[in-house]
Amino acid sequence: MAARPAPLYRRVLGWLLTYLALISLAVFGVGNNVHEHAEHAAWRALLNSELDSIILHSERDPQYRWQDSDTLSLYRLDQASTPETLRGLHPGLHDGIPIGERKAAVMVRQTETMGRLALALDISDFEALEQFATRWVLLAGLVMVIVTVVMARLGMQRVVRPLSLLAGDIGALKPGAPGQRISVDPRGSAELHTIANSLNDYLARNEQFVERERVFISTASHELRTPVAVITGAAELALEQPGLPERARQQMQRVQRTAEDVEELIELLLVLARDPARLAARAERIALAPLLLQIIEDHRHLLGDKDLTVGLQAAPVDVIAPLAVVQAAIGNLLRNAIENSGRGSIQLELTSAGVLTLRDPGHGMSPEEIAAIHARMARGLRNEHGGIGLELVARLCEHLGWTLHFEPVQPRGTLATLDVSASRSG
Repeated sequence: MAARPAPLYRRVLGWLLTYLALISLAVFGVGNNVHEHAEHAAWRALLNSELDSIILHSERDPQYRWQDSDTLSLYRLDQASTPETLRGLHPGLHDGIPIGERKAAVMVRQTETMGRLALALDISDFEALEQFATRWVLLAGLVMVIVTVVMARLGMQRVVRPLSLLAGDIGALKPGAPGQRISVDPRGSAELHTIANSLNDYLARNEQFVERERVFISTASHELRTPVAVITGAAELALEQPGLPERARQQMQRVQRTAEDVEELIELLLVLARDPARLAARAERIALAPLLLQIIEDHRHLLGDKDLTVGLQAAPVDVIAPLAVVQAAIGNLLRNAIENSGRGSIQLELTSAGVLTLRDPGHGMSPEEIAAIHARMARGLRNEHGGIGLELVARLCEHLGWTLHFEPVQPRGTLATLDVSASRSG
């Protein structure tokens, strides 16, 4: 199951937090780099100036002696008393050199008169002050980020709330429920009002369409049931007549059985038009092998004078499905096979897995024609060959979890595969 997408305001806050973090890191990095360069420049200028002064005084007065102060100390690196940490330093500025328990910025210089000198500036107190200032800067930056995120969250919630309410109203819409409309918070933007107005217009037009469909279904239900009832009644009266020839009796029984099947099929189609989910409520246990024999017999009159036979190989399979849907699906496939075949043999095979294949010896269909059939089934278009059509059969099969597939066979003919394993008993 796919993860639910994050709300819009969380995405915006995430991007804002990332942006603030990157900006803060960049500002802190640049500031720290500038501070280090400025600090080194100040140490270099100060220590070089003091060294120049010391060397100048020594050249003018051979008796001159430097006196260390609280922060400045002069070391001769060629003397044994020089701290070990200073002896290996090369000429130039060195920052953070430990001398005892203190840290110093040290300027090392090679002189002609005094040898290698190291002037150390005690920066321990300055570093402590620097760390204190750095902690406060970081704390201030963190507070700024938190305040910005909190304010942005409150602002985004106010901005996104109308959109969230609109999404909730759309998600609460119930298919088929009349009078549903979408409302927008007065604080919503003009774009949200445009979306809501468009949706409300669509809902109104959809209600009109559903009402027209309901009226049509009710009218069609009455208009279709009446002639079927007349046919059924006439067949019953004919069967009650004494002396009815046996052949005529068989034909009238066939008319009566077909009329009853058509009446049930009409009811199923009306259910499909109103509420397809109710199809499963009409399911019953059906033995497919005997039903296939009955369907073949019901369609045998379509063979006429064609040099065409129908063969059947069926494994014993029971399914739980609406009888009229099974009859309509298989009967329609057989009818199309007979109408598109001139001579040869139509072979039906039912496997124990609940897969029915029907191979006809007709002219065969090209991949383009088969693709067109699948496209018509997907769009629900009517079949020009009569009956309820492959497309409507495909819709009925889809609601029951069945699959219907066509493919050409060599050297000629078409193979139709109806998989009803989803309804197999047990």
